[in-house]
Amino acid sequence: MNKKKYMGRLAFAVHSWLGLISGIFLLLIGLSGSALVFLKEIDHAINAELLQVKPTGNKLSIDALYRKIGKEHPHLAGIAWLNPDDAKTEAYEFRLYQNDGKISTYDLGLISINPYSGEVLRQGNLKDLNSGIMPWITQFHWSLQLGIPGLLMATVFGITMLLSTITGLIIYRKQVWKVLTFRARLKWNNWRTISSGLHRVVGVWALLFNVVIFFTGFWMNKFSFDPAYWKKQTTTAPANTLSSQNIDHMLGAAKKELPNLVLKRVYLPTQPGKNFQVSGTLKDQSVFFNNGNSVSIDPSTGKIAAVDLFADKGFCEKVEATFFPLHVGNFGGTPVKILYVIIGLLPGLLSITGALLWWRKRR
Repeated sequence: MNKKKYMGRLAFAVHSWLGLISGIFLLLIGLSGSALVFLKEIDHAINAELLQVKPTGNKLSIDALYRKIGKEHPHLAGIAWLNPDDAKTEAYEFRLYQNDGKISTYDLGLISINPYSGEVLRQGNLKDLNSGIMPWITQFHWSLQLGIPGLLMATVFGITMLLSTITGLIIYRKQVWKVLTFRARLKWNNWRTISSGLHRVVGVWALLFNVVIFFTGFWMNKFSFDPAYWKKQTTTAPANTLSSQNIDHMLGAAKKELPNLVLKRVYLPTQPGKNFQVSGTLKDQSVFFNNGNSVSIDPSTGKIAAVDLFADKGFCEKVEATFFPLHVGNFGGTPVKILYVIIGLLPGLLSITGALLWWRKRR
């Protein structure tokens, strides 16, 4: 057997087994990822009565809401204010970082609060449906709702998809140019020819997108390989140590330090050693760099601890700053989001057609 033929058969074997082992999971991750492209729009459509508020006077201070959350949830690893840039008619959304000491749970919570009255509109863990179907899907996409092991599995599947893409390119290398120039026609004779044609055409067109989506997903979750992270998850979060400084004062100081910052996220510390931090883009800066700029403040002294600007980052850090927008498709309007929905469905289609091809080969 010559070398090329051997490599082709090896690539086909690896490609087939990777698809069979991870196919169903990639289908589920792809479907959930497609839904999450319109996360906010769908969540607000389903829960409009919980997330839309009527402005009545002045908003409560962030400091008051922070301490309210800290009192009602006394064991938190941290809090993130997720929508500091939203309209006045929207409820404040807070992510609760929890740790129950069990690796079987990926312990995230969500709480929505009316900023004018302080009323809690919804709250719950992302592992159940109390906080809504879309937050549940969010955690499912990250961890398959299997806790830290599920997070590791989802990360590994990112690697398997990259390997599957590479081996698929080897198998269909002679067909790539034909597909890209629309000279590879589908044969509609029977399910065998249909599945073979779809797998080839979809695989080629999805090649670049799959590499981007699955590599960025793997890279953002690579911390799941760190033994220290696993060990940390086995220790229950201690009682909260809330900031001795007023949150609103620190928020004002951060805005003064970086007046061109468009807020995208605010981290509120609940444990010693963690800083208050605001992050986002600068005005007139590309949305590709979603959280590329930040200001950190020591919550015990109120002094600026660090100012991190995208312009000062090295090349690798700048590239990494684009990973989240590239993964979720939030850098464009509705057309880009629709494209990402379609992209999210492609791994599932490839899994199905790949399974049919494998079955035909077995027969």
